[in-house]
Amino acid sequence: MAKKSNSGGRQQTNSTRHPGATDAPRGNQPTRNANTGTYDTAQQQETAVLVAVPDKRQLDARTQEYLDELEFLAQTAGVEVKKRFVQRLDKPDIRTFVGEGKLAEIKAYVTHAGISVVIFDDDLSPSQLRNLEAELQVKIVDRSLLIIDIFATRAKTATARAQVELAQYQYLLPRLTGLWTHLSRQRGGGVSQRGPGETEIETDRRVVRDRIALLKEKLKDFDKQSHTQRKSRGGVVRVALVGYTNVGKSTIMNMLSRSDVFAENKLFATVDSTVRKISFDSIPFLLSDTVGFIRKLPTRLIESFKSTLDEIREADLLVHVVDISHPTFEDQIEVVNETLKDIEAADKPMLLVFNKIDQYRTDTETEREAGFEGMNEDEDAPSRPTLAQLQDTYMAKMHDPVIFISATERENIDELRALITRHVAKIHYQRYPNTIIDHVDGE
Repeated sequence: MAKKSNSGGRQQTNSTRHPGATDAPRGNQPTRNANTGTYDTAQQQETAVLVAVPDKRQLDARTQEYLDELEFLAQTAGVEVKKRFVQRLDKPDIRTFVGEGKLAEIKAYVTHAGISVVIFDDDLSPSQLRNLEAELQVKIVDRSLLIIDIFATRAKTATARAQVELAQYQYLLPRLTGLWTHLSRQRGGGVSQRGPGETEIETDRRVVRDRIALLKEKLKDFDKQSHTQRKSRGGVVRVALVGYTNVGKSTIMNMLSRSDVFAENKLFATVDSTVRKISFDSIPFLLSDTVGFIRKLPTRLIESFKSTLDEIREADLLVHVVDISHPTFEDQIEVVNETLKDIEAADKPMLLVFNKIDQYRTDTETEREAGFEGMNEDEDAPSRPTLAQLQDTYMAKMHDPVIFISATERENIDELRALITRHVAKIHYQRYPNTIIDHVDGE
């Protein structure tokens, strides 16, 4: 199908737009004032549709849970989601990821609703990205680019910014071809007109490869500095907060260390590692808040954030924080455990901390599964279980030790402090057997 080209080949810029995007005439455009002849250039919120292509065996509920997370990612990036599209296929279409009929359905809605971006819950190949933008004429964003974009807005330190930039360039490199499609439109296309475009692509590939090499060298220097800093900490016990994104790690960090680490109810509120020195019962240790994990975390981000993840690799004790109020917290635990295996940190001593018990609610089905039978026979009875009831459930047996807390309500926090203190003291005493510890709670 022939497409009407945009004049001038100008490219629209936006942080969530993939580097190989062609001009997109639809979506939020500046509006012209009929009286003054001027345009309103105020930034308008982008609107999006979400697209998922699950395996035919995947349950509908699971598909919607994944899309809920993708929508949360989109909201974190400042995008308003208007609609979801789901198509079950044995495998994604090699050309456009979705089938021809579903693509036509998406296109009709995008055109009618003035949607500015289409977000896919999986990674798209460079050719799929180009084909989808050519067909839909709006920005196409896959899961990796969306996460990288959020990381870019969250990165504050020089190390984190370099790590994100490396991930961006690694994402960009195989997608450079689309940047130069406007040259053939400007010059009429044809075999004889392709030379300058191809030359420009090769030039840019060299520039990008050189930039990637430079960033890798810069990150090596940052890594050496971080390693030196970690060595300078001597034999102080190191504790790392780990967990799925948005489970409350930064809130716990602030509470335990009395610091002001940025915490927000959004995904990846923390990208940079933060380390604070703490002393409980005269036992010093270092507590670090690390980047949250997520399902389908892009490999290039894991590779780029090596120096940040070293805080986890070199920790003496991991505090695995779980959002007990999340409907799929067990899946999140599995994602974190698998990621810890990937970075070779799964064999470390660990505490399992179920956070947000103030938001945990039960229904009849979860009561039966968790062992809360009869809890809500009285209509006036609270829908949230007590600490004693939680400690009698299967969740309390998922690991040893397990503790239930609410960081925002400061519920059971003294017990958390005592638990951390006991484990830190044990490691400290093994390292310094001649140390005299006057008092440790619970000993």
